[in-house]
Amino acid sequence: MKTETTRNGMIKPVGNFVKAGIIILLLVIVAWNSFATVQYGHVGLYKTFGKLNDDILDPGIHLKIPFMQSVIQVNTQVTKAETDTSASSKDLQPVSTHVAVNYSVNKTAAFHLMNNIGGSYDNVIIGPAIQEIVKEVTAKYPAEDLIAKRDVVATEVSDLLTKRLAKYDLIVNDINIVNFKFSDAFNQSIEAKQVAQQQALKAENDLKRVEIEAKQKVAQAQAEAESLKLKKQEVTQELVQLKQIEVQEKALEKWDGHLPTVTGGATPFIDLNSLSSNQK
Repeated sequence: MKTETTRNGMIKPVGNFVKAGIIILLLVIVAWNSFATVQYGHVGLYKTFGKLNDDILDPGIHLKIPFMQSVIQVNTQVTKAETDTSASSKDLQPVSTHVAVNYSVNKTAAFHLMNNIGGSYDNVIIGPAIQEIVKEVTAKYPAEDLIAKRDVVATEVSDLLTKRLAKYDLIVNDINIVNFKFSDAFNQSIEAKQVAQQQALKAENDLKRVEIEAKQKVAQAQAEAESLKLKKQEVTQELVQLKQIEVQEKALEKWDGHLPTVTGGATPFIDLNSLSSNQK
């Protein structure tokens, strides 16, 4: 083993150990740069001296040429893009719309997306597409319909956006119109209209209630008149006589055997016993 003496008389090892250390370090660096990992929810693409390879790499560990090749990762998970849009409705009301779009990358076409557009496709493609389509759809509806038919508006935006982004191998999973914001004057007019509609509905309900109550009273009166009519038809001369007999029988049951000397009727009772005593 070669040695080298310093000016201070100290001996330091050089030669094979130093060379071996350098070689081991280089091998570690080369080995470290010979592998690349693709994370789950992503696909990988080889990039050799700035040129993309169309081979799609699945999640996992992959070999690559050290210092010459790298692996770029493309997210294929569902991603959310949010955009604020200013537009005008069909009746020229200013409308501010906040839209949230859930989209994903078609992993089989990741090479075409990255090679033609690049990694900033969300700003280059998705944002401008949402802006344009929301303005186009908003202009078809009056401001009130944008509120009442939000689901219909969202469906139309989703259909148009799906067709637009399909050209770039982007998949629209879902779209939500988070909020429509109108001018203060329009909001006040809507509130006033709702109050008027509620008052009109209350008046209509009150009128219906009065009509129903009146019909009920008429029906009740008719039923009572019909009942009275039937009762009158049931009253006969025989029934009147029978009732009189029943009353007389009850009166006889309660009679104590003495006749009253004076009654309040047209024909007075005569006390026959007193009359007989006077005659004697």
